[in-house]
Amino acid sequence: MDAHCIKRAPRQAHNVRTVVFSDTKEANELINDLEAYPHAYVLACLMNRQVDANTAWTLPYKFRQRFDSFDFEKMAPLSLDDIYDLFRNPAPLHRYTEMMAEIFHSGVRHIEDIYDGDASGIWSNNPSSAEVVSRFLQFEGVGPKIATMAANILAREFKVAFSDYYSIDISVDVHVRRVMKRLGLVPNNPTDTQIIYKARAINPEFPGLIDLPCWKIGKEWCRPTNPKCNECLMNALCPTSNQ
Repeated sequence: MDAHCIKRAPRQAHNVRTVVFSDTKEANELINDLEAYPHAYVLACLMNRQVDANTAWTLPYKFRQRFDSFDFEKMAPLSLDDIYDLFRNPAPLHRYTEMMAEIFHSGVRHIEDIYDGDASGIWSNNPSSAEVVSRFLQFEGVGPKIATMAANILAREFKVAFSDYYSIDISVDVHVRRVMKRLGLVPNNPTDTQIIYKARAINPEFPGLIDLPCWKIGKEWCRPTNPKCNECLMNALCPTSNQ
């Protein structure tokens, strides 16, 4: 999962910034439409497992192409067999086709049963960050990493208002781990728990804000070999800098 790989670009019409999740314009437009299609964002988050970010974030759009709709009231009656067929043909939508088709179907059913078909109920009315993460954790196949990622993007990129942001943790991956270690913030061979709690200690009001900067530094400059220390924003503060 490479869910950090998102950008922001201006929309032409109203000078409002949109989140760029993938290289497909139509897929980005669908996921950004939290008002009409909040379930597109939620279901894309559920698909963020064992595939590259582009595959996960474009899946709702590709599903819509096959089904000719992404309106929730039309999707809700689909059976698991219907979802299987749409995921399989004419080519697999996900690396783990059957498992993720089941998670997709379960996600649709959960949104229908718990939120009356409106996925924005997960984050509406200024809930606490812990409540939002907890609600994502109730979806089949969702663990803390996806749940906190989903809440983090809502808060950080979509500017959805929560009553607090304490429970949105950093999402640990190879880049975040490497940067935190080289900066001397965590010991060598740190556990995910050590990294998460260090982020909480650094920015207790919103630990997840540290996630994207660490990922960007690791992706662009703090590489596993031949790091570009002279270009890195943290060069002057990094105890392992080679410059």
